[in-house]
Parts: sequence; structure tokens; C-alpha cells
Amino acid sequence: MTTPAEEWHFPTAAIGRRVLVFNELASTNAVAADWPADDEADGLVVVARDQTAGRGRFGRVWRSRPGSSLLLSVIVCPPADLRRPVVLTAWAAVAVAGAVRELVGVSPRIKWPNDLLAGGKKGCGILIEQGRRTVAGVGLNLNQSADEFAAAGLPEATSLRMLGGREYDLKAAAGVVVRHLDAVYGRLVAGDRWAVEAAWAAGLGLVGRDVTVEFTDGATARGTLRAARFGGLEVETENGLRVFVPETVGHVREVPR
Repeated sequence: MTTPAEEWHFPTAAIGRRVLVFNELASTNAVAADWPADDEADGLVVVARDQTAGRGRFGRVWRSRPGSSLLLSVIVCPPADLRRPVVLTAWAAVAVAGAVRELVGVSPRIKWPNDLLAGGKKGCGILIEQGRRTVAGVGLNLNQSADEFAAAGLPEATSLRMLGGREYDLKAAAGVVVRHLDAVYGRLVAGDRWAVEAAWAAGLGLVGRDVTVEFTDGATARGTLRAARFGGLEVETENGLRVFVPETVGHVREVPR
């Protein structure tokens, strides 16, 4: 395994007490998933300044200019009742949204299921992978310009630099993100999942709106979203109230009025 270039330590309760920083990796999620099992693995964070084969949903490859994004993966060992994709994705989304608010004063919207949008443009992607351990990957755009995104064919992307009007230091940004990940994870483990669920639902911004629900099997449903909970999405359809298991939902899109 590649040797880390440096190691950071943040004063957190569980996540980020140890952060291994690599100059280049194929994928932070892959390194975290293959990390040897030991007493220090839980809460370990892997950061890459450059990532050559970063993965998104459905195996999509993701690449950015070295140092322009915060690319990290966290190893966690959650209790069985928290090992649901919807809960873990909500944890990471709520935490990173809080970090973005702290860093740039902008409240991003959570786009189902795993992106953060600011000004309608994507600034962060999240990937939860579960095998022999649980890994949460975060790719947060820090210092790209609009011209860089345009040249890469990504006009619908944004960065903290574009939102905040300045450059962001990688370690400082990582410290804020890790602190929020640690705090929200701590609430989940302590049993305060309802507060995280409420923040996730508020971040989606779709409760009370007319939506189209697209399922992973290709089916769709349309109606008014009455509630977004980890236990189910409650949608008022023309045939009455229906409750959909979040893990069966690929997208939830607002219907323009």
C-alpha cells in the first residue's frame, strides 16, 4: 500500500482523530475498504490530494485537478440498525451541508440521493459502500473555477471558491468537514436519529411539493410528498397515501407547477 505523505489529527470524539493524507490514490474508498482490521480502523479518514479513479454511483469515474477538491473516505463501524444506505447517506449529507454553511455561509440543498447543490449546481457527491466494513466517501469541490468546470464539460458544477469568492486550504476545510461528520455520527449512535432525519428532510426541501418518484426498477409514481423519513417516503397520490422504502428509490424530482 502507498505510504501516506502526512498524517493529521483532529480533536474529535470518533471520526478524524487520525487522518492519513496521500498525494495520489486511485480511490480513497478503495483504500478505506481494504484497510487492515485493527483497533484504530473505526473512524479512520483517508484523504487524497489527487484521485485517479474516484468512483461515483453506478461505477462512474470522477476526476478533478490535484488539490482542487477535498477527497476523503471515512471508515465507520455503525450498529446494525444504522447500517442502512438511507441513514448513512443522510448522515454524510447533513454533516457536509453543515460544513459548507460554516465555510461559505450558504445552505446547500440535498439532491436525492447523494449530492449537495448550491445555487442549483452540484458541489459535493457522497458514496456509501458496505462490504466487510462501511465506508463513506465524500468529494467536495473546493477551488475550481467556472472556466475549469466548463472546460471539463461540467457547467452544472460549483465549488466553495465560486460560492465564497476565495481559495480554501485543504487541511482547514477537511477539519471542518470531519468535525461535522463526527458530530452528526455521534448523534446517530447516541440514539438521536430523529434530529438527523429532520435535518435530512429539511435539506431535501421537497416536503409539501409535487414530485415524481423514480424507483431503481424503472417504475415511477407521482404525487405530493407528505413526509420524508428513514422508515419511508409518504406520497399522496391520486389513489391515496403510499409509503415507499427509501432504498428502492433512485430519484425524487420536483414537478414544476
